[in-house]
Amino acid sequence: MMTFNEAKARLQPALRRRLVRFAREEDGVFTILALFMIMMMVLVGGIQLDFMRHEMERSRLQAVADRAVLAAADLDQTLDPSAVVKDYFAKAGMIDYLSNVTVANGLNFRTVTVDASMEMPTQFLGRFGYPTLSVPARSQAEERVANVEISLVLDISGSMALNGRISELRKAASVFVDTVLTKESQDLISVSVIPYSEQVNAGPEIMKRIPMNKSHDFSHCVEFDETEFKSSALDVSKPHEQAQHFQWNYDGRSNDRSSTVCPRASYERITPLSQNNTVLKNQINALVPRAGTSIFLGMKWATAMLDPSFRSINDGLVTAGFVDSKFSGRPKAYDDPETLKTIILMTDGENSISNRISAEYYNTPSKVVHWSKYNFNYYLYNAVSYSDWYKYSWRKYTPTLGDQLLNSICTAAKQKNIVIWSIGFEVEDHGANVMKSCASSPSHFFRVEGIELSEAFRAIARQINQLRLTQ
Repeated sequence: MMTFNEAKARLQPALRRRLVRFAREEDGVFTILALFMIMMMVLVGGIQLDFMRHEMERSRLQAVADRAVLAAADLDQTLDPSAVVKDYFAKAGMIDYLSNVTVANGLNFRTVTVDASMEMPTQFLGRFGYPTLSVPARSQAEERVANVEISLVLDISGSMALNGRISELRKAASVFVDTVLTKESQDLISVSVIPYSEQVNAGPEIMKRIPMNKSHDFSHCVEFDETEFKSSALDVSKPHEQAQHFQWNYDGRSNDRSSTVCPRASYERITPLSQNNTVLKNQINALVPRAGTSIFLGMKWATAMLDPSFRSINDGLVTAGFVDSKFSGRPKAYDDPETLKTIILMTDGENSISNRISAEYYNTPSKVVHWSKYNFNYYLYNAVSYSDWYKYSWRKYTPTLGDQLLNSICTAAKQKNIVIWSIGFEVEDHGANVMKSCASSPSHFFRVEGIELSEAFRAIARQINQLRLTQ
């Protein structure tokens, strides 16, 4: 039996010869090359794995950014858009990766842009000097509405004669009209002008399309029940009373009838749904101060002309040629995603008292005609015993009631997502607070003096002028 040493001695020469022959042969070259190729394949596969992980992380980050901007850009979103974005990233566990949120708001659009990024550690690329890879994400979403319906509500009460206020209003409102009704937006934006003082002159064409208990042809104002201020709609299910035509304000001397409770001049009428710059500005430039102040009545008409209940009236005006056919079918439904409804409500004061003649002195055609010929208080002073004065009139509105009705109609409008801008022009604190409460938010209220009125109208108009709307 061969010992270990014998076996070792016999094998050593054979092994030596094998190694020398292996060294001389070229077959080993292919083995080394194969090992090198395997190592390269593993390395390339590792690099690809890093890139695959990078793409997966990028897709995950991008998906969160996309969902966040879509939710934040929704015009029906009541929360702060930036807060919405942050909430999405926080719930995805990626809040640390959110680097920037930009929100651009216009009157009928919102654009939200998000930038996010993270650093992903690498497994193989680190060997080549890349220990991490940047994973960026950028997303932007925008919602726009194609149509804008505007009610421009202008105070023409007697106090507008002070300090050149009416001149400032004419300039400011004209600038607003020109800024809003550009060539690019004219087919999309309609403007209704509602001048108001102690009442609102609806005009004969609107009035004859509303169920009315008509009593005269001197002027065209509608009386509303107090309950109607709780709704933005125009109630056409029942007849309305026609406002009396008379003047109770008295200068103590003359039989003046230039400032009747219901305005009677054609330029004081409502101009419904127009895109005609010239017509609107001509009306605005003709406005003169008159009578008392009933802000709530101006606001009631402003909402009514944005409410779908006015559509049948408007379509009748279109058929008769009083409204451009482009606006047939307006006002649009409140839930129409392509339409924004907005009100610009301006005043220089506060709601005032407003009286009406007692029914027994205004219940026949001859009595109605009588008050069109006489200033109410002039007649009392000259033809009625002082002890009987109280029989002739009653107080329909007080300032307190006016504020309550204004608050009701503003609330009703906001519940329908109508955007309300309010402007207090040289108002006292009480008037400012009332108007601020009516606005959609504190930032939608402007308290201005003098030439600042034009700046307020211009600032609101810019919100619309930014829009280059597309379907």
